[in-house]
Amino acid sequence: MSTLPSSENRKQPPSIYTVMLILSMVFLLIAVIAMWIELRRWAPDYFRTRSAQPVVQLIESADWQQLA
Repeated sequence: MSTLPSSENRKQPPSIYTVMLILSMVFLLIAVIAMWIELRRWAPDYFRTRSAQPVVQLIESADWQQLA
């Protein structure tokens, strides 16, 4: 057996951890794109609060001793 470097420069196949890292980066990119699309879809309604105001009923003649 020779201890000299071989003339063949073969690359090692990617390990399972490298593949999982690449897949996780792809899925995170897909998630960011999906969240951006949802933000674009719902963002104009953030400041339109007229329809979200609650209806308030005022009780004028209440005896507070009976309510407690």
